[in-house]
Amino acid sequence: MCAIMGFTGKSLSQEKIRACFDRTLSRGPDMSRLTETGSGWLCFHRLAIMGLDERGMQPFVRDGDMVVCNGELYGWRKQRQELEARGYVFRSGSDCELLLPMYREYGLGMFEKLDAEFALILYDGKTGETIAARDPIGIRPLFYGCLEDGSTVFASEAKNLVGLCREIRPFPPGHYWAGGKFTRYACLTSVKEYCADDVETACANIREKLIRGVEKRLDADAPLGFLLSGGLDSSLVCAVSSLLLGKKIRTFAIGMDKDAIDLKYARQAARFIGADHTEVYMTREEVIAALPEVIAALGTWDITTVRASIGMYLCCRAIRRQTDIRVLMTGEISDELFGYKYTDFAPSPEAFQQESKKRVDELYMYDVLRADRCISVHSMEGRVPFGDLDFVKYVMSLDPRLKMNTYGMGKYLLRRAFARDRLLPEEILWRQKAAFSDAVGHSMVDDLKAYAEQRYTDAEFERKRRRYVHAAPFTKESLLYREIFEEYYPGQARMIRDFWMPNRAWQGCDVDDPSARVLSNYGGSGQ
Repeated sequence: MCAIMGFTGKSLSQEKIRACFDRTLSRGPDMSRLTETGSGWLCFHRLAIMGLDERGMQPFVRDGDMVVCNGELYGWRKQRQELEARGYVFRSGSDCELLLPMYREYGLGMFEKLDAEFALILYDGKTGETIAARDPIGIRPLFYGCLEDGSTVFASEAKNLVGLCREIRPFPPGHYWAGGKFTRYACLTSVKEYCADDVETACANIREKLIRGVEKRLDADAPLGFLLSGGLDSSLVCAVSSLLLGKKIRTFAIGMDKDAIDLKYARQAARFIGADHTEVYMTREEVIAALPEVIAALGTWDITTVRASIGMYLCCRAIRRQTDIRVLMTGEISDELFGYKYTDFAPSPEAFQQESKKRVDELYMYDVLRADRCISVHSMEGRVPFGDLDFVKYVMSLDPRLKMNTYGMGKYLLRRAFARDRLLPEEILWRQKAAFSDAVGHSMVDDLKAYAEQRYTDAEFERKRRRYVHAAPFTKESLLYREIFEEYYPGQARMIRDFWMPNRAWQGCDVDDPSARVLSNYGGSGQ
């Protein structure tokens, strides 16, 4: 994980730029550099993952062009060979050194050719133009805003821009910015025609494409670890990785000290695949104490995201303190593709598909944001196999009638895809989904609600919630998160579109809490 920042103008002093940029030093603690371009600045904090020596330091410079990139390019070795055959010479073992040659070869069409999770800022030495781009899902963060002189500034995180820009906006995924405007170069979720694969063919393809997505992400020169919640998604990532690597992997799980649901399942999965497993425990006091630093790291007020981040944040903190691991594999982006508990209530296949599209399109504001910040703030890099572009595109193209839960078991296609491999215990592979914020311990969410209840009288809640027009708090817990958010990101609430909630227009989903625990079909999921 790295931090990048880019300015299209030179109105700010180097000292001011450095002060704002260093707010994300944790993203890249290994090496830092501020470089002046013909029209502005490019800034880079490095966390060395590929090509660990100094030759991999950015910006990369070639014939007056410059680029900084927070990203991983998959399949880059083959692309490098193709570029070498065209006469390009490379000096480092970094995948991102390919970007400038690719720009010269393909221009703005380069972004369609990247199998990558990335955010980049590129300076064209011939035209003096600054270009920025972000991967199609938004796995790597990027924000932008305008300075008082009208110039534009880009940064890995919103916190870099607080105090510089009146309005901070998330850079839209799947877009590039050139000539002062945004252009969409990729959309994974718009399906013109569903593919005709039947269940058997779909499962075979899901299996093959997920294994390939995992394999790509095992390529790292830095030590690798795995987050293992005990749920289906992270357990599959761990099991497939262990098989591909052919060696013992290091897994990590977290739970409350008294009622952690998932720890026992994570332990069972780790034992089955022969992992070197570590359990982390958290207390009510640690949860409450971490709340301000978690919201400061996240840059969100969303209830679901905050709840689900606390366990992940504290687990990553423990990994950072106790190990040399720098890359973490995670299980995000499966729910958005295969369904949540609430999508069991989808009234039609097309409604299911549109909900999936909405969730994938908005990932960069919710689960992807959570994973990135919780991992990067502890100077590690997260990799998300379920976010593999080929995998996402394929699952989105499947007829939604196959993906709907008509089988009596959510995520049936994903489970069946790996049923014959026996990579996991049957109890894990066919276990009902539990919400992560509940699965670390039902008491955690209850403790947060109780803490918020103590903070405000009913009259205070009504008075204070009215201060906020956009996404007005509707519970004391949501008011607590919003007030902490405003301390760190004053006036920037519109960076997040709305509260993550089930589709309340659907029968069975008209609930006042985002947790799946309140749904009638939750059943034994959290046991």
